[in-house]
Amino acid sequence: MNAEEWRERAEAHAARIDAYVAPHLVRRDTGVKHPVFDFLFTYYSHRPAQLRRWHPGFGVVLDEGEEYGALKGYGVPGSSSAVGEERADGVSRRTVTREYVASQRPLIESLHRLLTATAGRAPHFGCFGLHEWAMVHRLSEDETRHAGWPLRLGPEGTDQVVTENRIVCSHFDAYRFFTPSARPLNTLSPGPDDRPAFEQPGCLHAGMDLYKHAFRLSPMIPSDLVAECFELAWDIRTLDMRAAPYDLADLGFEPVRIETVEGRAEYVAHQRGFAERGAPLRERLVAECARLLQVT
Repeated sequence: MNAEEWRERAEAHAARIDAYVAPHLVRRDTGVKHPVFDFLFTYYSHRPAQLRRWHPGFGVVLDEGEEYGALKGYGVPGSSSAVGEERADGVSRRTVTREYVASQRPLIESLHRLLTATAGRAPHFGCFGLHEWAMVHRLSEDETRHAGWPLRLGPEGTDQVVTENRIVCSHFDAYRFFTPSARPLNTLSPGPDDRPAFEQPGCLHAGMDLYKHAFRLSPMIPSDLVAECFELAWDIRTLDMRAAPYDLADLGFEPVRIETVEGRAEYVAHQRGFAERGAPLRERLVAECARLLQVT
């Protein structure tokens, strides 16, 4: 890819991401916490600067790509070296190396198994976002993860919602944050090593984690796929916290009142939409994993 083309794509990618990252950086620099969007930059380990960096993915060679030479995974075509030799015509070239892809094979294989298993499972839409409620069960308001924001129904009302509804959380990274009193109420017991046996495409957290899987495959996959997964995670996180027990009306988040019949129907409608939106992204990630596994 010639320098003019890839630099144009890199600038467009950075501008796309800045719509989300720039407000976060302002909040971070001024010490302002956001109970909804900070999650995407703190729970997930991909730093804003990494998210802004455009990558073409394995198999594309960048002319005049010296600035990529110091980045993880890159080298001169045909070499694992990040320095290497210049082209005969004086133009530097950089690409993600085969050696780097080979070194990532255990990760690629594990993600391929998980994504394939999840894609092959029927989606379930009966959780109603109760995982966030189970995370505050029997806690006082100043003990919750977002103690600066009140519980809409108060502690007693929140606890009642948890105990009166069937909890069917299939995602370990949500389940592990349940309070000790709420954990036995879950009908499932997902663990850290059995994700392929539990994760299903209707789960909001499985949808958000497409972003995690994508950035873990970076720079081997194109950044447009990482960006699409990030934008899906952003929208899912918004629903996740609108359906949570916190009152975030002052931030402009109208609650999805999952304690009511109408609220549960609204939640499921959004959940179905996100499952449909996530399916082709999951398929693309599966295809990228399969492609990378053919490299070595």
